[in-house]
Amino acid sequence: MESPLFDWHSSAGAKLADFGGWQMPIEYPKAVGALTAGGVIAEHTAVREAVGIFDVSHLGKIEVSGAGALMFLNRIFTNDLDRIGHGSAQYNLLCDASGGAIDDLIIYRYDDEKFFLVPNAANCASVFAVLEKANDLGLTIKNAHHDFGVLAVQGPKSKELLALLGVSVDLDYMAFSEVTIPSHEDLGSVIICRTGYTGEFGYELIPAWDSTLPLWELLVAAVEKVGGRICGLGARDTLRTEMGYPLHGHELSLSITPLQANTGWAVALKKENFHGHDALVAEKANGVPRILRGLLAQDRGIPRGGMNVLDATGAIVGEVTSGTFSPTLKTGIGLALIKPDIEMDAELTIDVRGRSSVVKVVKPPFVASHVR
Repeated sequence: MESPLFDWHSSAGAKLADFGGWQMPIEYPKAVGALTAGGVIAEHTAVREAVGIFDVSHLGKIEVSGAGALMFLNRIFTNDLDRIGHGSAQYNLLCDASGGAIDDLIIYRYDDEKFFLVPNAANCASVFAVLEKANDLGLTIKNAHHDFGVLAVQGPKSKELLALLGVSVDLDYMAFSEVTIPSHEDLGSVIICRTGYTGEFGYELIPAWDSTLPLWELLVAAVEKVGGRICGLGARDTLRTEMGYPLHGHELSLSITPLQANTGWAVALKKENFHGHDALVAEKANGVPRILRGLLAQDRGIPRGGMNVLDATGAIVGEVTSGTFSPTLKTGIGLALIKPDIEMDAELTIDVRGRSSVVKVVKPPFVASHVR
């Protein structure tokens, strides 16, 4: 499948790859107009120091509306939507009966009867199928995957960039509203939310599918003026890894529960019920068999997904789920599921192409968060 910006990315010389069945840009190794050639490190740095814009239109979109929608979603998803008010968004998880994560997603609460869900690209159909099967209230549930685009504006100059488009919003973290772009009212209403996946101050913009390209072109024309650049999903991955944010299929899956992935803060175990409730209550009581931790390289080794993590005796005590070279710290970092009794600051080893590399166990994030 293709984003509404696929042709634009191709003409800009983006390196493309498959993400959940969608052809999406990894990086922009060539110059784009007035912008110099990028690449993952340059794009990553732009987000940390100025601002970067991302096409993340591959993300899913599902609309749920009708009387009882709040109660319906609360008995399916792990978090408690009663904790947020109208005009706020919440990180949430959908689990199966064993407590495994079918997906993690953001839920936008307009009011008690209208919600907008943004699941991961590869899992949108699965989330929709669960909702549709459970719908015993006659709710309207629509898979709107191709009805909307999603553009992320991330970095300390995000507000400055939007101001160049005439957009001035004062939103708390995880709050959202609908806006129109001054002098571009033909683009229609755009959902704008103070969310992101980079650890930096920023926004996510959700326009109608056909309005995504003209809105993107406005952002591209403005981003160079504030020292920012266009970014691909390669930088998005290094940014989220520095923050310790989980990625479904790596830190979360049907075999990795939210409690193991350190996202238990988004599991309201005191709710009477939700999908996977009993399994997660039992796991909490019995203790998790493994827990997600950060690994900070102590030498030139770089952790990579799938690598075994070993203790001083050579025994396997865990597995790397994600790893990369940190452009901010200039060293290797990783996320790993390891035995829960291993203490922070413990030194372990990973096997890097036949060479033993030392890593220290740390608690993410690896760099300071500036989302608020």
